[in-house]
Amino acid sequence: MPLEYNKEISFEDQMEISIRGTKHILDILDKHQVKATFFSTVIFAQNAPEVIKRLLSSGHELASHGYYHSAFDKTHLELSRKVLQEISSQDIVGFRMPRMKPVDEDEVRKAGYLYNSSINPTWLPGRYNNLSSPRTIFEKAGIWQIPASVSPMLRFPLFWLSFHNLPLWLYTWLAKRTLKKDGYLNIYFHPWEFTDLTDQNRFGFPGYVSKNTGTKMIERMDSFINKLKQQNYSFGTLSDFIQY
Repeated sequence: MPLEYNKEISFEDQMEISIRGTKHILDILDKHQVKATFFSTVIFAQNAPEVIKRLLSSGHELASHGYYHSAFDKTHLELSRKVLQEISSQDIVGFRMPRMKPVDEDEVRKAGYLYNSSINPTWLPGRYNNLSSPRTIFEKAGIWQIPASVSPMLRFPLFWLSFHNLPLWLYTWLAKRTLKKDGYLNIYFHPWEFTDLTDQNRFGFPGYVSKNTGTKMIERMDSFINKLKQQNYSFGTLSDFIQY
């Protein structure tokens, strides 16, 4: 992300921030005893073996986020799945394209995946133009397509940016409305969101990216999961959802 805002960040810093953020996420999930799917690049998994070991031993799902986050070739689809399987000694059945960019569903199927979760079925200037895509889970090219959740009305995206910028009560209300309509919720976040990103000189992020990051993000995520748990909503991995 800093590179998108013309800031330099070393590979070592990228790994340190991502590893620390993933540990924060795992701490929250362990606290509430809920499971999640972690989409990892091969590069991250190779440089964070202890984190990968911990998330697997905690019962979370490991899925592919490609080989690199900054470069893509269709050969990376199968290669990333195979390398992640070697690292984890588990089947890798899910794929998500970095930045939720379009990806050829036939190539995803050929690479051996059961599901693809790379669609944000909304319109966001310069990022997504998927208003013609189905809003909820569907089958295409012989695999399951699991779009990110958007609200039933207006297709308001319930992704990480809205979690940071909406009042938490409003985000929670939209999430529950979507759950009631669709029967499930598929939302996503990044490890680096759990680092304080307000340092303009270091990261260069605008306020809508850095708002409620770091400790505030940890507190918001903890509160959000707690509220849903108190109302008896269940949590699970995407592969569990497909089997269900």
